[in-house]
Amino acid sequence: MSDDRFSAYGRLAPATKADMAFVQHMVSQLADDGVMACVLPHGVLFRGAAEGHIRQYLIENLNYLDAVIGLPANIFYGTSIPTCVLVFKKCRKNPDDVLFIDASAHFEKVKTQNKLLPEHIQAIIDAYLNRTNTPKYSHVATLDDIKANDYNLNIPRYVDTFEAEAVIDLDSIAAQLTELENTSKKTDETIAAFCLELGIKPPFKI
Repeated sequence: MSDDRFSAYGRLAPATKADMAFVQHMVSQLADDGVMACVLPHGVLFRGAAEGHIRQYLIENLNYLDAVIGLPANIFYGTSIPTCVLVFKKCRKNPDDVLFIDASAHFEKVKTQNKLLPEHIQAIIDAYLNRTNTPKYSHVATLDDIKANDYNLNIPRYVDTFEAEAVIDLDSIAAQLTELENTSKKTDETIAAFCLELGIKPPFKI
């Protein structure tokens, strides 16, 4: 590992999953005042072993990671997997935290493809520029928060998008069932009366 792009990290990305190697290469080319945004599969956020080691080094030792943005699934031709954007800066204005944005549910379905509309893109830009906590959309996590999660960047760990199920009103449902039963009984009685007039046996027991 004599190449400076990789040797400082102490581990090599696995050959079968070289996503982090590309990140390392791009980071090595980044200007001191530059900004780098790369689209990657979600696996880079949480896979362990060498990838987890490299991820930790980027955050803990270099402190280059500025933001993690989750995108909707099926927005790129050729793959339907959900992806994310990692934003890196060598000279960060917010060195004590990382911004997480969950934009995975904000898209328009066009035939078999999902599409980010201008308003969806603008929402991501606004969240990135404002760097604020927005319920179910964005969260500013401290480096201590990320360390506590063992440098796992899986977005649901930081942005809570849980939707509570609606409370079922059992009394209301019971009342509806009773009403349906009474209506059904009245309908049966009406049919039975017609059958009696026609001199035929009702198709059910009264």
